[in-house]
This record gives sequence, structure tokens and C-alpha cells, in this order.
Amino acid sequence: MTEDPPLGARGSELAARDHDPADGGGKPTTLVPEAERPGLFEAFGVEIELMIVDAESFDVRPICDDLIASVAGEPASEIELGPIAWSNELTLHVVELKTNGPAPSLDGLSERFHESVLLAGAKLDDLGARLMPGAMHPWMDPHMETELWPHEYNEVYRTFDRIFGCAGHGWANLQSTHVNLPFRNDEEFARLHAAIRVALPLMPALSAASPFQDGRRGPALDGRLMAYRSNARRVPSVTGRVIPEEAFSREQYEREILGRIYADLAPHDPDGVLRHEWANARGAIARFDRGSIEIRVIDTQESPAADLAVVRAIVALVRSLAVGRLAERDLAEDPSTDELADLLDGAIVQGEEAVVDQHRILGVLGLADRPVGLGEVWRRLIDADPPDDGAGAWTRHLETILDEGPLARRMIRAAGPSPERSDLRRVAEAMCLCLERNESFRDADAG
Repeated sequence: MTEDPPLGARGSELAARDHDPADGGGKPTTLVPEAERPGLFEAFGVEIELMIVDAESFDVRPICDDLIASVAGEPASEIELGPIAWSNELTLHVVELKTNGPAPSLDGLSERFHESVLLAGAKLDDLGARLMPGAMHPWMDPHMETELWPHEYNEVYRTFDRIFGCAGHGWANLQSTHVNLPFRNDEEFARLHAAIRVALPLMPALSAASPFQDGRRGPALDGRLMAYRSNARRVPSVTGRVIPEEAFSREQYEREILGRIYADLAPHDPDGVLRHEWANARGAIARFDRGSIEIRVIDTQESPAADLAVVRAIVALVRSLAVGRLAERDLAEDPSTDELADLLDGAIVQGEEAVVDQHRILGVLGLADRPVGLGEVWRRLIDADPPDDGAGAWTRHLETILDEGPLARRMIRAAGPSPERSDLRRVAEAMCLCLERNESFRDADAG
């Protein structure tokens, strides 16, 4: 597999058929001519990964292939269903729902995703299973329960498994929401990449949704990112510090980021199976083959409405940093990768309670040069650049996050300080109902 992946369906343009290593990787991409690509914030791709669990026990069920076949009528790795497509991931207990090609607006996507959730739920009901939201299964044993996708593109999955060992939380037990934002040329890439770098360490304060692993409370609100950042430790350059290094052109990015990854992978992958852009596992990766940057640090929330509320807030901040109120600055003076990564490390553990005290980060965000918690940072940023919500479709979901904390914080309150399996199951069932009803989770829901 040393050649470029074959061309795929039109759904690959912004919501890709290929993903980071932990999400599967290696699926075909649609190559879009530069002149036909959307420019900054002219289109959006959103991907939401969900677990498949047993309807009674809530243990993981490795039947994604059966789910897709129940709709496609035959085995398939992807199926297009109008505005939303479904596809497989690395493991058989995860299904990905995604925009079927570039969406011109985020408006209405919550409803479209929810329609797919209900269809998948009906199909899974016939199989004795259901969909479960959240970013990590609270008691899955990945060393015993991991089953890799055995069908199309399995060579790539086997290669990742051989090099890194995929039977662990950082590969087999993590679900995220990805946002794909387009750029047309190097100038737009530089603006967008610089903006996303600054925004990345703030994101867990809104999206952390993985406080439980191995049947107990873990050490971080965002356990998924904690596991993810070290899952490629055998070849550390694959993930780096999750925050991508400064790069302001395709040539610089390919030389300094991708070139190092390919060189470090080569002794482990002499056939070049992984020598592609999707082998880069940073928290945001440049996809020059289709002209977009994919953001991948967002935990899957409890419902599409909550997912899209988080996405809207993040897009509004990136827009402000790229072309809006916070864009007039010298990009070369932006915070360093280490400064941003240190803040991300704090946000992974503490979520909205992590404190921003780096003066260069505060300055880029237009905030006074004094320490402030990430929860308050988001309040100020949203007040200054409120995302458009003319129909009032998502504001209440974001208000729940700002007022009651990210989903992880609400899950912990609902399960209690030292949860038993029965407490975790009660929370899981309440979150499944939120997914089916497209509602926000509150800790009282699991009472």
C-alpha cells in the first residue's frame, strides 16, 4: 500500500473517510482541485463517533458491520443516507456519523444527526443493542474486548496494531467529535492553522466527557485525551505534544511535521502503509489533499444538540482568531507549542477549572494579563463573539455547559465520588436517553 489511497465517495471532501490512527486511518480520500475548494468558513465537516453497546448490560457490542449491513443490504464500510453518512472505525463497537460532504452551514445539523441516531437505534434494537454517547466506555476492558474492523482497509488497521498495539484505552476506547474547516491556499492555511493552535487547549473546558475508565473515576475529566496523547509512545513524533507545531505554509508543514513522522515510522513500516497525512495524530491535522484542517480534541457529547453547541462555540472562536476581532496580530508572536501544550495538559485534568496564566495566551485572546479559569475565559469569549443562534436552537445546551460544567463534571456528580458499576450503568442509561431525545444531560437525570 505504498501508493496514494484510491479515490472515495463525495463524503470524503470535508468529513473524511480517513482519520487519525486511533480512529481507523487509511480510508480513501476525494482529491478536490484547489479552485473548487471552499475558502475560510465557507463549509463545515462534522463527524460524531458513538459506541454500540448491549441493550441490557451496556457492555460494548462489536457489531458495527452488522449495523451498516442492516441498512446497506450488504457488508460495507460506509453508507450514504442523504445529508449524513455512516462509516466504520478502528474497532467494531464504534460507528461514525458524519456530514455527507461539505455542509454550507452548521444550521440544522443537530436535527440531521439525530435522525441518523434514531435510525441506527431502530436497527440496533433488532440486534439487541443500542447507541451510547460519551467519549469513553466507563468499564470496557480494551485488552479483553477489543475487536478490530476485519473488512476493507484492514491492512492499515493491522499495521497500526503491529506497531502500537491497539488493545488499549488510547486506541480502542475513545470516541470524539471532529470538525473539518476548509482553506483554499497557503495564506488561508496559515491563518486557520494559527487560530486553531491557540484554540485547541481551551476546548476540553467545554467538551471533556470521559471521567471514568476501568469501572472507576479516572485521573482526568478528559480521560480520552489523556490516553490519546500517549498512545503512539513507540513513535512519539506521531502525536507530538498534541498541539501542532508552528507552520505557516504547506512546504513548512510537510517538511517539519509530516517529514519527521514519515522518517520516524519508516523503520517500523518499511512498506509505507502509513506514509500518508492521516498518520499524523496531533489534535488538529492539515489535510492538504482536500484543503482542510481537522480538529480532533473534542470529546463526543451526550447528544447531537450538545455536540453541535460545542462545535459552534469553537468555530466562533477560531473564526475570531483567523479573520475576526482577534486576527490582527503577528502570527510569529503567537504562543509557543510548549506554552499551549502546558495549558492543554491542565485542561485535560481540570477542565473548566484549569487556570490560564500564560501572558502570551491571554494577550492573543484579548484578555487582561492576570490568571483566569478556562470556564470564565469561555464566558468572556462567547460574550465578545457570540455564535449566531437566531433560532435559539443550541444556546441552552451551551448554557448548561457554562453553568453546570462540561459533561464530565455532570457525570461525576451523577455517579457520586466513588461509583459502583450500578452507578456507572445508571449514568450510562441516562445518557443514552439524552442521545435518543437530543437533550442535554444534567446530573439529576441519573437520579
